[in-house]
Amino acid sequence: MEKKKVAFYTLGCKLNFSETSTIARNFTEEGFDRVEFSEKADIYVINTCSVTENADKRFKSVVKQAQKVNPNAFVAAIGCYAQLKPEELADVNGVDLVLGATEKFKITDYINDLSKNDFGEVHSCEIEDADFYVGSYSIGDRTRAFLKVQDGCDYKCTYCTIPLARGISRSDTLENVLKNAKEISEQGIKEIVLTGVNIGDYGKGEFGNKKHEHTFYELVTALDEVEGIERLRISSIEPNLLKNETIDFVSKSRTFVPHFHIPLQSGSNHILGLMRRRYKRELYVDRVSQIKEVMPHACIGVDVIVGFPGETDEHFLETYNFLNELDISYLHVFTYSERDNTLAAEMEGVVPNKVRAKRSKMLRGLSAKKRRAFYESQINSVRTVLFEGENKEGYIHGFTENYVKVKAPWNPELVNTLHPVELTKIDDDGMVRIEFVEKESAVTV
Repeated sequence: MEKKKVAFYTLGCKLNFSETSTIARNFTEEGFDRVEFSEKADIYVINTCSVTENADKRFKSVVKQAQKVNPNAFVAAIGCYAQLKPEELADVNGVDLVLGATEKFKITDYINDLSKNDFGEVHSCEIEDADFYVGSYSIGDRTRAFLKVQDGCDYKCTYCTIPLARGISRSDTLENVLKNAKEISEQGIKEIVLTGVNIGDYGKGEFGNKKHEHTFYELVTALDEVEGIERLRISSIEPNLLKNETIDFVSKSRTFVPHFHIPLQSGSNHILGLMRRRYKRELYVDRVSQIKEVMPHACIGVDVIVGFPGETDEHFLETYNFLNELDISYLHVFTYSERDNTLAAEMEGVVPNKVRAKRSKMLRGLSAKKRRAFYESQINSVRTVLFEGENKEGYIHGFTENYVKVKAPWNPELVNTLHPVELTKIDDDGMVRIEFVEKESAVTV
């Protein structure tokens, strides 16, 4: 009998990618063949996101995409948006099944027959029931894997739906994280990116309680010992949870790379208060200074939200000037969008969409300037590049340990290999050209 085919589409973050990958492996263990989303499949699984309004809208177009390839295919929606607004997704034409936060990991139990439903069937728990942990990691891209170590969040930021979509903060056991890391290294993958909703909170809920059995620092030191892993990268960590001991450890670590992504959200203490963030801008300056003191070549990425309710021109300029003066490397800029069931959606001082767009554009321009300055600071230094697997118009791309994107003429033998290189110049497309360096003479500066 011919195997049934399943295809996956992931919207949103690295955490979603790690979970999609694990769910896909469950399907193959059940005897399904995994195919690309653009190919004809019997089941299309869409892992949704609800962080921005745009992700909600994209869901409908992804469903249409699947229906175009196979109008009779069974379409299932899982993930954050499926937990927050299951009925809304079930109403989308062509959707047959909607699974919430806990049900998504048992998706194969819900697919009894693949006949199309007149209405989307919903299985979605109360988010309070999302109190157990399911580990996952992504394998697909040969060069790097996303390893989930934590899920959920106990913070109550006024703009965020993640606690409503993913539940309380809980962690994988240290033993299981190390087991997953070993499995990844055995696949020949060179880089692991640690991911979660609030990974600095790692250890909370590790044994089903609120105590920290282990800390994020202990996780980092234990992972550094796993054999076969060349690189470990911390994806995103709250400034108040990034401790000096972790920064110091990374600076001396065998595998952890000098790259931090630290959400800021606003450079105005007044707006940070309205957002209910757990720090002030002064702490953020302290974190950046600490990193740069022990790792002057470190790359620091920043998340910022523009157009939050109550953000005046003065508050925005405070953020712009704060970031302009800060020794950071790039920005991820998010235009604030109202989310149902959040306190921010009911706040006064709504910023007009045109103003939000203008502020967003200004910060994106600043990000390009910051990235260019960071790349320029790295010219003539020797770094190690992990090369990726795609031939892009005759070039192979890769990233240095401190997240400088480089290019070299395509050579398939370089794929998934690490090489010391000298960064020579910034190309017209913003990427950095390199020259290969003999390992014996490679001295990083």
